[in-house]
Amino acid sequence: MITEHPVSPLPGLGPFAGKIQPTHRKRMAAIYVRQSTLQQVERHQESTRLQYALADRAVELGWAPDQVLMIDEDLGRSGAHAEGRPGFQRLMTEVGLDHVGIVLGIEVSRLARSSRDWYQLLEVCALFSTLIGDADGLYDPQTYNDRLLLGLKGTMSEAELHILKQRMSEGRKAKARRGELKFALPMGYIRDPGGAVIKDPDAQAQAAIATVFEQFARRRTINGVLQHLVTHQLALPYRIRTGPQTGQLQWRRPSRVTLSNLLHNPAYAGAYAYGRRPTDPRRCQPGRPGTGRTVAAMDDWMVLIKDHLPAYISWSQYEANIAQMAANTARAGGWVRHGVSLLSGRLICGHCGLSMAPQYSNGGTRLRYSCCREATDYAGPSCQTLAGKPLDALIARLVLEALEPAALEISMQVAADLEGERARHHADWGRRLERARYEVERAERQYQAVEPEHRLVARTLEQQWEAALIAEAQLKADYERMRASEPATLSEAERARIRQLAADIPALWRASTTTNADRQSIVRLLIERVIATVIDDSERVTVEIHWIGGHRTHTLLVRPVARLEQLSDYPQLVARTLELHQAGYRCPQIAEQLNAEGWRPPKRRETFNGPMVTNLLIREGVRAGHSPAKPVPWPERGADEWPINELALVLDMPPVTLFSWLRRGWVQGRQVARAGRQQWLIWADKAEIERLRARRKAPQRWIKDPDSPSDDPIGGPT
Repeated sequence: MITEHPVSPLPGLGPFAGKIQPTHRKRMAAIYVRQSTLQQVERHQESTRLQYALADRAVELGWAPDQVLMIDEDLGRSGAHAEGRPGFQRLMTEVGLDHVGIVLGIEVSRLARSSRDWYQLLEVCALFSTLIGDADGLYDPQTYNDRLLLGLKGTMSEAELHILKQRMSEGRKAKARRGELKFALPMGYIRDPGGAVIKDPDAQAQAAIATVFEQFARRRTINGVLQHLVTHQLALPYRIRTGPQTGQLQWRRPSRVTLSNLLHNPAYAGAYAYGRRPTDPRRCQPGRPGTGRTVAAMDDWMVLIKDHLPAYISWSQYEANIAQMAANTARAGGWVRHGVSLLSGRLICGHCGLSMAPQYSNGGTRLRYSCCREATDYAGPSCQTLAGKPLDALIARLVLEALEPAALEISMQVAADLEGERARHHADWGRRLERARYEVERAERQYQAVEPEHRLVARTLEQQWEAALIAEAQLKADYERMRASEPATLSEAERARIRQLAADIPALWRASTTTNADRQSIVRLLIERVIATVIDDSERVTVEIHWIGGHRTHTLLVRPVARLEQLSDYPQLVARTLELHQAGYRCPQIAEQLNAEGWRPPKRRETFNGPMVTNLLIREGVRAGHSPAKPVPWPERGADEWPINELALVLDMPPVTLFSWLRRGWVQGRQVARAGRQQWLIWADKAEIERLRARRKAPQRWIKDPDSPSDDPIGGPT
């Protein structure tokens, strides 16, 4: 008879050792070591030693030293989430693979600070019969009492973390409401020995910050400010925050991100702000404390105390800068572009209320405005489209009329701006030269102060002195080149030229030195938006101009259209043409009479001519002019060959358009001699006629043919 004896507890282990079964000791003992931050790892080394000592505890519980698995990959990682903790994930994997008999941790908070992760670990340990041990004892997750106690410990661990965070957060908010919470100061500011925030005492640093705001007020774009700083070799001041050179002033090249942060920071307007970058938990990435940051609107800032800091600009100027940068975004219409369009981002469709986009062809020289949002988003038809040249010409005329009374003020302001700009440039150069002179004198004093016999140090100081002299000489040479290329003051000839240009604003507008971006900028300064409405797909367009300041102008624009039928007075035009034809007028005479009466063709020309009247009469089924007594026969004309005029009548299109198709190779034809000159016969059977009709009705694609003087749309009506 075999008697089975229970496993006796190991000496000194108490009643908890009875929970350990041989099946547990056949597997490994996992020791989980974690500290929340690297700072804790460095400063709280006793806690780390206690956690590593759990390996001896596992040996006391009956595991062999080679069965102890040390998991310490999570040193310096927070236990708030399982993501970003490879050690915890490795522990879960080992338990799930049935490799672990017991999990040891100094306390529950080391394993997890989240109830979700903690209960997941309990479920896996209970499923694979894995024990959990801490400084208080051993627990079996399969046992209800132990499971209840472990659940309470996990809940308390999570609550403890929440209470600690809430306490620190409330203290930080209370300090911020008083404006006493310290944060990293932006460039251009330092703290005095008493802790108060002051402007950087370096005059060049203050001037560099002021230059950024002055240039943005003039150029109104971050890119314009960046180009100005790079062109004039201006750097931005940084105070080193860490390391042996803490507090030293360093000059760095400007960047777009740096300028954007500088212009958005309310500290330069003298305001203390807290809560500008709240954290969105959905965007946070474990192990990366800086992730999840969002940009809050000014009304959502937690703390805003105005006139709390020394200011570089006023609060009203700061608000204007924020509004300007918001207006520069593509969603708000964007800043000026380099295309020929004057109304990019300012033109609104009068039918649907959406923005009309400029479309360029012929190498970017031909412009059309199109409301194509319906076609882009839903593959539907375009709302409306119109040629850009007539509309831009109308807007330019109205803008010049608005600017004419201010010609004298413009000339004086331009002269003052140029003088001020040059004065600021020279002041910046003066400060840079002064700093270079100081570096030379400082290096010289250091060299003179060293003992002559101490050659090891003297040689190094001598090299520094020479480097400072070379840098100063190079800076002086750059300054002299700048002075040679840019006179310090405006000459009398320059002033006279400015007054002459301002007096003739249209000439200045059309000058080759005035770029498309300059013209767009002027339009944006005067016009808020333009609403264009095409009336019944005709040549008439109502234009409503909303000027800055609230004034509105209503006018009517006549645009070029593709077909005669689109003219609003097409029935009257046909009736008048037929009336003149019945009165015995020949086609050239009819054209002259129509022009005298104010009739206008749809496009290409401002007046009618004889061939245009002939085509109009043919479209109405009337033989134009006087036919000869005997028609001239077509030699060798095939069954499916057509003269251009006859085929154009069948296809219901102008003969000139059909001839352009022939030149492009879209139809096939041949020349024959008739009435003493070469004329075309086009081949077209029934299938070909149907194909040509389909091409005629196809959507228009505006492509410039380099061999054609016109810009007819391909595949569409003219």
